[in-house]
Amino acid sequence: MAGDTCPNPLFLGWVKEWWDTAREHNTKGAPTYKKAYNSLKACPLTFQHPSELQVLNGFGPTISQRLTDRLKQYCEENGLPMPKHPKRKRTLEIESALAAASAAQDEQPSPPKRARKARPYVPKLNSGAYALLMALSDPGPSGYMDKTTLIAKAQPYSEHSFTVPSMANKSYTAWDSMKTLDDKELVYIRGRPTKKYSLTDDGWEVVKRIKEAQNLVDGGGGSAAMSRNAIASGSGTSNSTNRSENINPNRQDSGVKRESRYTPLDLKPFVSATANPERPLQPRPHTANVEYNVIVDSDDEDPKYDEEERKPIIRESTNHDYIDLVADGDSVPDESSLPHFTPIRLAPGSFTVELVLDTREVQAKNNRDHIQEELSKLGVRPIMRSLELGDVLWIAKCKQPGWLERLGADGDEVVLDYIIERKRLDDLIGSIKDGRFREQKYRLKRSGMKNVIYIIENFNIDLAIRQQYQDAMDTAMASIQVVNGYFLKKTDTIAESIRYLAAVTSMLKDIYERKPLFVIPTKVLTAKNYLPLVKHLREKEPSRGYYISYPAFASLVSKSDMMTLKDVFIQMLMCIRRLSGEKAIEIQKVWKTPYQLVKAFEGCGTDESGKKKQRVLVASMLSHLVDRRSVDKGLSERIADVWGFL
Repeated sequence: MAGDTCPNPLFLGWVKEWWDTAREHNTKGAPTYKKAYNSLKACPLTFQHPSELQVLNGFGPTISQRLTDRLKQYCEENGLPMPKHPKRKRTLEIESALAAASAAQDEQPSPPKRARKARPYVPKLNSGAYALLMALSDPGPSGYMDKTTLIAKAQPYSEHSFTVPSMANKSYTAWDSMKTLDDKELVYIRGRPTKKYSLTDDGWEVVKRIKEAQNLVDGGGGSAAMSRNAIASGSGTSNSTNRSENINPNRQDSGVKRESRYTPLDLKPFVSATANPERPLQPRPHTANVEYNVIVDSDDEDPKYDEEERKPIIRESTNHDYIDLVADGDSVPDESSLPHFTPIRLAPGSFTVELVLDTREVQAKNNRDHIQEELSKLGVRPIMRSLELGDVLWIAKCKQPGWLERLGADGDEVVLDYIIERKRLDDLIGSIKDGRFREQKYRLKRSGMKNVIYIIENFNIDLAIRQQYQDAMDTAMASIQVVNGYFLKKTDTIAESIRYLAAVTSMLKDIYERKPLFVIPTKVLTAKNYLPLVKHLREKEPSRGYYISYPAFASLVSKSDMMTLKDVFIQMLMCIRRLSGEKAIEIQKVWKTPYQLVKAFEGCGTDESGKKKQRVLVASMLSHLVDRRSVDKGLSERIADVWGFL
């Protein structure tokens, strides 16, 4: 261990512990702790008090005070006297000893260093510097560009935005790479107040090497590492003959990675179609046979069009008209009570797969259009809509308006079996605290969706808050995968989340647009027969998917239509701490309604003996359960405190 060779193993161990914690949580203090650790490890002197450490590089009043508090706690726990605060004389002695040790080390002859050949600057593929160089390589007849023109031309080459920070609470954009290019004298910057940009001779040399390496990889094969080496050396040949699909060294399967074994997705076959790193990201060509959801305002006769690309402006639509579309219906005691119907068949080519994005999904309050704009740059034009459930889902949109409705299903859209709930870490903590997390999981389960995906997006939150809720977040993410069986996708930035949505969209287009879809007529659906019917159809014909129209889905998942007395009772029980959904369902099986549970507690009596019976009532009735559905004595007492002593 490092502490075995250090004169101050106690201080070194504590600093190492704080450094590891800071690295794990990706906080700003990690470099400071690293610097302090390295300087303390290399110091040959023994320190008696943490305040003496301030003479070392990386140690300031904050770390010294934290070490003092830790040392005081250590001395109290082990019955040791706390070292006295050093006087000024002691500090001067330490400084003199350090200066002498440094001078002695300088007098020792250092071994001759091997001359290392300077390596030419190579920007990362699809980085801001790469995009700026590629854009400046085609400056037009004037030979230079202003900032606005340069950003517009460089953006397709970059994975990051030139105007919006890629992470919240950060100010860095891809445009900041211009300073790097200027420092390396790869660009000329002239003009005031409007600056003009162009490449220097060295800049043209870098662009030349980049394009030669791209031609090498596109034409003759090779890996990302070989491509990067070719750029640095200016070489145009390679001995490698094996072609690699994963050319971008900064890309991890196009942002799509398996987080657990509970995954409905495998996007590897679609990586090359969604993010080819050797070419700039370009929107998918707009074909005439693709239709988008265009909602006409009441004051306008015609849908509005953007002058650029003539694409429809997608207006927000609401689900209020769909609330009463599906009736409540009668309960379904067994499969014989399920309706019989002839499904509506949508032939391949009669529909397109489109992404629907909730209008409340924004990057920040002052930048509400960032997600849809970035998706459009990746070739996915989302339909913006206020969703009753989830943040993203996919629909099959009929090319012929009114055709689906004539066959017995409302609207022109069919909901596919994929839905996404996106949460930043701060939102995850908030939903855990106020109970929305469990309610959302419960409603997703009741939606009948076969493939539910949770995107957990990293966010720079305060270290103290992260440490306080780290266990709760870990438990919540484990519950998503193990208890609910949903797929969990972790992303570091909103840009990675957007790339993931684009990759899933490409995958679903490839899956669904090649096969027929079978739609359940809306008239046979009720709020009570929907889930039993879907379950029966999946068990009976697992190879064939059955779907419902978007209006029917919006009606079914609306809170007013989905909440039965049973649902309300279960949610009331889940408000008790430690009472999960599985436990609440088992309790509801014994006492069907809140009234029955209250009466059961009243039957125990109100004297001291009756109160003891109330405390163990639920635990005794569920004593036959041995897994996570069981109720222990402590939880039984909590339930009695809420429901028993009324």
